[in-house]
Amino acid sequence: MSPRVKMPKQPPEVRRRNFSEVALGYSSEDALREADRCLGCKKPGCVEGCPVGVEIPQFIDALRRGDADEALRIIKRRNSLPGICGRVCPQEEQCESRCILSKNDEPVAIGRLERYAADFGHDDRGFGENTKSTRGKSIAIVGSGPAGLTCAADLALMGYEVTIFEALHEAGGVLTYGIPEFRLPKSIVKREVDYVRSLGVRIELDSVVGRTVKVQDLLRRYDAIFLGIGAGAPRFLNVPGENLGGIYSANEYLTRINLMKAYMFPDFDTPIKRGRKVAVVGGGNVAMDAARSALRLGADEVHIVYRRSEAEMPARLEEIENAREEGVIFDFLTNPVGFKGDGMVRAMECIRMELGEPDASGRRRPVEKKGSEFSMEIDTAIIAIGTIPNPLVLRSVPGLRTTRWGTVDVDERGRTSIERVWAGGDIATGSATVISAMGAGKRAAYDIDSWLRDGGDWRP
Repeated sequence: MSPRVKMPKQPPEVRRRNFSEVALGYSSEDALREADRCLGCKKPGCVEGCPVGVEIPQFIDALRRGDADEALRIIKRRNSLPGICGRVCPQEEQCESRCILSKNDEPVAIGRLERYAADFGHDDRGFGENTKSTRGKSIAIVGSGPAGLTCAADLALMGYEVTIFEALHEAGGVLTYGIPEFRLPKSIVKREVDYVRSLGVRIELDSVVGRTVKVQDLLRRYDAIFLGIGAGAPRFLNVPGENLGGIYSANEYLTRINLMKAYMFPDFDTPIKRGRKVAVVGGGNVAMDAARSALRLGADEVHIVYRRSEAEMPARLEEIENAREEGVIFDFLTNPVGFKGDGMVRAMECIRMELGEPDASGRRRPVEKKGSEFSMEIDTAIIAIGTIPNPLVLRSVPGLRTTRWGTVDVDERGRTSIERVWAGGDIATGSATVISAMGAGKRAAYDIDSWLRDGGDWRP
């Protein structure tokens, strides 16, 4: 078997000072060589590993025949956002982990081939075909992130009139405000959003559900509602000094950079502190994004501070490798216990950790090492330890049942405790992946269609 085709990238010494996309994508020759590695299994495990059930062997076969247009059409039968998924989905944990080649070799680069099909294929067949509802029923989608866009696209293709209500001034949710340009260009997000619009979906921007419009009002105007507002409220450490200047949540830091173009200040209005010595607390993809963004803003030194070891980090291996290549310093088994400063943060107080027994997540629990306290000189800190759903919408909906973690309580179909209201994505699971949110949007769309057709007992 031929080796897996590598993805060409910008050199680290170049990319660490620009916001252009790091991965450059396959050429047509690269895509053909990688597609030729696929065995075309009769019982493809890769499809079972895809949360939205993309027909992977079929689209790869189209690429093998040199037909990127057909490959894209096959993908879009199950996935309305292929250019996004091909860039940011953890294929190594999903479809590629089920590839039969992975038993003795590297799996087929399914994500990279999906990206190639999305970037070079053309699919104009759906554009404008569903601009009128054929079902006579209308659906409101709250949030234009991956769950909301997927649910909206699927329902529009089924013939429903769909309107998305988005709180911000640009659509895309976390795809727009949370993922840096060097990992997911905004032009790609806009292309995918425009495709959803082309199916007849209306997107109402600057519409804060819970303030400018209430869910109860939407229930009177629409036949069903899907809540896909994500988990946009940050978690904090709750340690002394965390309110000093120069300390950001990763949400605010990345939103300023991604959505409000703070890295181009003063050409754009929103400024951001350009730290010289930056500490990013956390070990997920968001922490990698924040650290790599700080480098691109001109930091001399950027540290990832994580209380477990590298083996427990939830970030993708690809993102960890990219960060390390660019010069990010990793401080493992280190836990912040406070901040000190003179109005602005000047130091982060830390303690060394060691790993104990596994906790509920299956990862070994970090335990403090007595007497190992030390101070790290910094001028900027970014807290990237997870998010929770924004309580604004949830508090405005009487009777909406939530969990003790602040997420919406839903069943496997996405039904909430309120009749005709579904929810999915990070609002129901907490912070997760783009593709898992898309899977939740897809399941809800099919259940919305089923329930509007047949009615019946609502009980989740």
